[in-house]
Amino acid sequence: MKTDIQIAQDANMQHIKDVAARYGITEDDLELYGRYKAKLSDSLIEKTKDKEDGKLILVTAINPTPAGEGKTTTSIGLAQAFGRLDKNCLLALREPSLGPCFGIKGGAAGGGYSQVVPMEDLNLHFTGDFHAITSANNLLAALLDNHIQQGNALNIDTRQIVWKRCMDMNDRSLRNIVVGLGAKSDGFVREDHFVITVATEIMAILCLSSDMADLKKRLGNIIAAYNYDGEPVTAAQLQAVGAMAALLKDALKPNLIQTLEHTGAIVHGGPFANIAHGCNSVRATKTALKIADYVITEAGFGADLGAEKFFDIKCRKAGLKPDAVVLVATVRALKYNGGVPKNSLSEENLDALKKGICNLEKHIENLQKYRVPIVVTLNSFLTDTPAEYEYIRSFCQEKGCEFALSRVWEKGGEGGIELAQKVLQTLEEKPSDFQPLYPDEMPLKEKIRTIATEIYGADGITCTPAAEKTLAKLTELGFGNLPVCIAKTQYSLSDDQYKLGRPSGFTVNVRDVYVSAGAGFVVVLTGAIMTMPGLSKSPAAYGIDVNDNGRITGLF
Repeated sequence: MKTDIQIAQDANMQHIKDVAARYGITEDDLELYGRYKAKLSDSLIEKTKDKEDGKLILVTAINPTPAGEGKTTTSIGLAQAFGRLDKNCLLALREPSLGPCFGIKGGAAGGGYSQVVPMEDLNLHFTGDFHAITSANNLLAALLDNHIQQGNALNIDTRQIVWKRCMDMNDRSLRNIVVGLGAKSDGFVREDHFVITVATEIMAILCLSSDMADLKKRLGNIIAAYNYDGEPVTAAQLQAVGAMAALLKDALKPNLIQTLEHTGAIVHGGPFANIAHGCNSVRATKTALKIADYVITEAGFGADLGAEKFFDIKCRKAGLKPDAVVLVATVRALKYNGGVPKNSLSEENLDALKKGICNLEKHIENLQKYRVPIVVTLNSFLTDTPAEYEYIRSFCQEKGCEFALSRVWEKGGEGGIELAQKVLQTLEEKPSDFQPLYPDEMPLKEKIRTIATEIYGADGITCTPAAEKTLAKLTELGFGNLPVCIAKTQYSLSDDQYKLGRPSGFTVNVRDVYVSAGAGFVVVLTGAIMTMPGLSKSPAAYGIDVNDNGRITGLF
């Protein structure tokens, strides 16, 4: 069996202008990055803005396990299946981060015969969006430190600088650093920090901005520090907005590529869901909805993180109303949640399946709270058995969910026909009555408590004294009506990654809070979650290489 990268490299890609033409996009509406990548022009977005929206389908999943769930693979395969059914369908996905690409996760372009291509380009530098975000972020950091060096006219309290530098790589040594060492001309000595690019506020701002004017407004609202009176110091006050916007000018435009079966894929933006809001750009999703009859998008990690933030942040802020949700699970992952070790997941074990299915059950219950119809799909593995399938099918039907098997990794679009037909049937027969989980006017602490108890299943929350103080201060500053973006482990419904299944009898521990005023949400740090990951003992980078002919190997 070929590896993912071998399948992708052997693909017969079409010129991107030919892919675009099937959606009524002319070459004049494209900014080409070679033969197989393009950005969608501002003029295309402008002239399609009054068209009727297509149907929006979110793909999410149970909590990720080492067994793998295949959420992106399912999203891509489902879109290919829609194409095989002669439906006008577009994908709207996130861009991968270099951090996990060279770290523990590997590439993020789908898998098997359900991939987006060119796979190597997407997983590496792509069209430079992440580099632009990194540069804009670090420009603000440089201007901030330079302002202090040049006399500190804004009276910035160097103990209350909240803006961090970034890079799109896992590097734990940069989490906590000291800058300004050396001579007086080398800057003011202070503690500083790095976050990974996908966790930055600039990434969130890019993904939530509707156009350049909105982008500049949001950039100006960024709080970089506080002065000695405790008042916010913004990027606008630091005169950073124009230059940052110039760096982000092209990054703001959505990218178009294709699947292995030539379905269009708008891939744009890429915040992590465990430490950020986990959704591709509003601009990409809204543009796709104007061009296609059906748009398939995804949210990061499990539904407790990605779907919750998709609904409560992205949909709330952008006025989106999803029409259906596809919830991805695997027999192997459910058995893992039932206590089966990774090396025994290929064996039939109905007892473990019955024990571990509580994780799927909780995600179904959570999604039902948003009043959007659900289709559960199992990403099929060769070691699964008919008895295991039948048990899960019956369980889903008892919970009021539609069910379909997916074999898209092995068969591409053909393997997603059953799922596509079930989704189409659901769209026809079960109208969505979407609503967010909480109202804007709910106090910040109650928003956190609501997500913790309703979505995670916690008994309540605890806050450190510092977090309590910050929540009070943010409310006083007028940020109380913002949604909350909870940074939490993806591996468990709780804030403890080792509590599998459906944990109970726990509290969520809030250790820190800060506002992303430009993005328009309050970030809540729980447990031991880090905004700058580290590399594992054997990172994926060890297996990546390029031969004398420029052909990359080992990239998933």
